Amino acid sequence: MAFKDHFSRQAQEYGLFRPRYPPELAAFVASQAPSRRLALDVATGNGQAAVDLAEHFERVVASDASAAQLARATPHPRVRYLRHAAEQLPFGAGVADALVAAQAAHWFDFAPFYAEARRVLRPDGVVALWTYEKFRVAADVDAVVDGFYGEVIGRYWPPERRYVEQGYRTLPFPLAELATPRFELVTDWTLAQVAGYLGTWSAVDRYRAAEGQDPVPAVAAALAPFWPAGGVRRVIWPIHLRLGRVTPI
Repeated sequence: MAFKDHFSRQAQEYGLFRPRYPPELAAFVASQAPSRRLALDVATGNGQAAVDLAEHFERVVASDASAAQLARATPHPRVRYLRHAAEQLPFGAGVADALVAAQAAHWFDFAPFYAEARRVLRPDGVVALWTYEKFRVAADVDAVVDGFYGEVIGRYWPPERRYVEQGYRTLPFPLAELATPRFELVTDWTLAQVAGYLGTWSAVDRYRAAEGQDPVPAVAAALAPFWPAGGVRRVIWPIHLRLGRVTPI
């Protein structure tokens, strides 16, 4: 099964510029699991969610179909990295307490993914899928980012991006869903860090390949008047979490 590889070419930038999740997110997911023995983090990228989960589970197996992403994954003594697709899990039945996909589930082939989730999870095991869309700063910055997102690179977003834009509300989720608290990803960034992050977007990568030029310097220049020279601004991403339980048959 071929996977939708939108991030191998910018794996190094992905590791440098993707923001970290709030630690309370992994803590909440772990609190809903039937035990703390094993968590699986599929489509792990560079392992950001995996190392957070390792603070709460005895073992974490983190996997990705991209060798380039795994080559830059963050090492951790309780995290083991494997290369495989999210729809083909090399584990026995009923072995995991939690199955997580961070900023990735919209790329999956849903039917085989959920079939595998039901197979590998213990009774009452949980599936946690989360995403974040555009960051928010203030009206001046947000207007520039929204224009870049929709008008400059809009035609280069893959169709699966609509699930992110809709906060995963329309993402297929055939599980017994649980209520979740609100989470936000918050950081203080320089303009250079914001530009680096924008360069990791899949639509930017596709724009570069199609147009033969990089659109990020122009949007960075448009943002510069709203950023303190050499300073930081508070950057916030609302996180949209779907959490479901595999109920015993």
